[in-house]
Amino acid sequence: MEGGVADLIKLRYERAEEMLIAAILNLDQEEYKTSLNRSYYSIFHAMRSVNLIDGFDSSKHSGVIAHFNQYYNTGVFPSSMSDIIKSASYCREKSDYDDFYIVSNNDVEEQVNNAKTFLNVVKTTIDEYIGTLGD
Repeated sequence: MEGGVADLIKLRYERAEEMLIAAILNLDQEEYKTSLNRSYYSIFHAMRSVNLIDGFDSSKHSGVIAHFNQYYNTGVFPSSMSDIIKSASYCREKSDYDDFYIVSNNDVEEQVNNAKTFLNVVKTTIDEYIGTLGD
């Protein structure tokens, strides 16, 4: 069973990386709203990957975020990760649903950089966890 969990963690993290690459490409093409969306989803899939460490899964964004904040943002990760999640979620919702939402290149670059930071922190944690499975 643990091998299956490790594989799913890796698969979800790879999806997070794919979303980050898409966010960067969208930024380069000045597709700012799409880049914000992809930045958020890179964070979302990274949260889903790390939440599997303790067996939690949810298809609801609010559930994924709440679990992550409760179990991982209380000492496992820096508290700044919560701010990154809030900002990404806010920007994604505004860009997806507010027709008149205006976003600048600098705002999008910040979100992409935040997603990079978030994924790097998560990667370290999941690599450590997967490493313990071999013991």
